[in-house]
Amino acid sequence: MRTRFPLQLEILLARATGGLSRLARTGGGTPVPGKLLWKLDPAAVDELARRLPLGSALVSATNGKTTTTAMAAGILGGKLRLAHNSSGANLVSGVASTLLAARAAELGLFEVDEAALPEVARRLRPRAVCLGNLFRDQLDRYGELELVADRWRTAVQALPADSALVVNGDDPQVGDLGRERDRAKRTVFGVDDPRQAHPALQHAADSIWCIRCGTAYEYAAAYIGHLGDYRCPACGHARPPLDVVAREIELGGIDRVSFDLITPDGSRRVQLGVPGLYNVYNALGAASLARAVGASLDEIHRGLEAFHAAFGRFERIELDGKSLLVLLIKNPAGANEAIRTLLAGEAPRLVLVALNDATADGKDVSWIWDVDFEPLLPALEQLMATGDRAAEL
Repeated sequence: MRTRFPLQLEILLARATGGLSRLARTGGGTPVPGKLLWKLDPAAVDELARRLPLGSALVSATNGKTTTTAMAAGILGGKLRLAHNSSGANLVSGVASTLLAARAAELGLFEVDEAALPEVARRLRPRAVCLGNLFRDQLDRYGELELVADRWRTAVQALPADSALVVNGDDPQVGDLGRERDRAKRTVFGVDDPRQAHPALQHAADSIWCIRCGTAYEYAAAYIGHLGDYRCPACGHARPPLDVVAREIELGGIDRVSFDLITPDGSRRVQLGVPGLYNVYNALGAASLARAVGASLDEIHRGLEAFHAAFGRFERIELDGKSLLVLLIKNPAGANEAIRTLLAGEAPRLVLVALNDATADGKDVSWIWDVDFEPLLPALEQLMATGDRAAEL
């Protein structure tokens, strides 16, 4: 029988271990205290979460969860003390570490790994959850999309009745979640701007078959991969009505994007200091989540316009008088959209692509074959490939 230590002793041990890890410079100490606490007593995570006066809000998605959470933090952090796993440690241990470090926090705001969402939601019993999208990603770890969607569905069904649910209605798998919940507790966001749609569904699109009957969806507009305005011609399953919407989107190359943010509380013209249509989706998710926990439209507007790129997500680094632009790609849909955004501005002349297959990256790199690199090639003077799997490139 495992010996259970008093909760306060477990917390002290975990915090001390994190401090020692930082002193020893082993991983910065970020996930270490949470890993120890989780090993000592998983229920301690539940107790730490209950100590947050305003509860917790969770964000999960295949693409954009780090940026969406950072945007939400920018909106909410002006008036609330947040426990936010800004380092990107998004497994249960990372959430636990953030809770351990956040002694004076009022609200927990956590980016959560797709596979970890059911466990984190079960333990934190969040007041709000934002689910952004599901794309094919790390098949060796997650399995097929439908498996992750089924786990999310189970997690949503287990949420407290008073929890707010925010979903991306443009994703067939995600937009269907929580339809049985109280309409007042469910917010659906999406894009309504046919000018930004692709002329046809991309070949790398994932969820193209009706989740009810298996018939191929018909798209009035396809924005990113399978995200768009879809309808099944056989059974009628379609994108749900949108509550928070982006219209009149203007892509400003690799520096910015602007759009009309339409909400039940009114509308604002938003100028984002990050580029791309996918950041419009991230902003919609962040705005919807912040609204669900009490932020006003003015607070949402100010927070979004003050936002700057998260680490590695269209981040600019100045080096020897030159500007490096760092992009993270990890699946075909995200990579294709990053290339589309690059080409919307002054096309780059030199590109370095790094592909690895470490455990954190995903052992299965077959997705790279579905990326449309071809539109990028005409403008390039030099293309370099590196990483453990450079030969795949």
